[in-house]
Amino acid sequence: MLEQFELKDRVAVVTGGGKGIGAATAELLARTGADVVVTARTTADVEAVAKAVEAHGRRGLAMPGDVNDLGFLAELVEHTAHELGGIDILVNNAGGSVSRPLLETTVDDLEHSFHFNISSPFELVRLSVPHMLQRGGGSIVNISSVAGRNAPRGSFTHSLTKAAVSQMTRLMAAELSPKIRVNAVLPGAIETASLKTWLERMPDNLRHQMIDSTPMRRNGTPEDVAAAVFYFCAPASSWVTGKLLEVDGGVPGPLFPSPQPDL
Repeated sequence: MLEQFELKDRVAVVTGGGKGIGAATAELLARTGADVVVTARTTADVEAVAKAVEAHGRRGLAMPGDVNDLGFLAELVEHTAHELGGIDILVNNAGGSVSRPLLETTVDDLEHSFHFNISSPFELVRLSVPHMLQRGGGSIVNISSVAGRNAPRGSFTHSLTKAAVSQMTRLMAAELSPKIRVNAVLPGAIETASLKTWLERMPDNLRHQMIDSTPMRRNGTPEDVAAAVFYFCAPASSWVTGKLLEVDGGVPGPLFPSPQPDL
């Protein structure tokens, strides 16, 4: 059974791989046997993660760029296939958006968020699938969010687009089965560098409030999410597709009450 948790000689592409969840995922995939292409906007970040991949005895390829640039996505796929021989695994980790109250949200806000969270991952899937089929199949993992499950005030753009990521995952799974599996991981409060920075600006009791509201009594780590991504990439999940796995410490709903007043 243990061989079902190996990715020997697989080729993986991880977007948003320069830090946080993406970096943890890239390293775990390398530790279990995969060659990994790491992309993000900051050159120093992706180069550092690519070196960490190589430290595990695998090939690491750093490709700095912006996934919002559809032309760059085509270059990413073709360069990966040329250098590493194909694509077996795609982790669509890059994404996110800033939310404001509904009446302060513009169409431009929505379109930018949909492009980043939906259009770019969709295009990368569309370009990667032919290469996966040439190798007999593959696995795609989208990083959504529990924000797409909840509907608190003040989270309009982020919640809406993450809900769309989850539904896109299910639709892709239906269309690409049986050769390509598509699943999503839905993180909760993960203490990435950005969350830590935000919490440092908040009152000390805010972190305690988050932890007290979480049945597992801690915030998540990038490694918690990476482990879930790895499961979906590994042969162990070969009969699993179209699923949304919440990695949130068991939180049943939003962590904070909305400060947004009634209209």
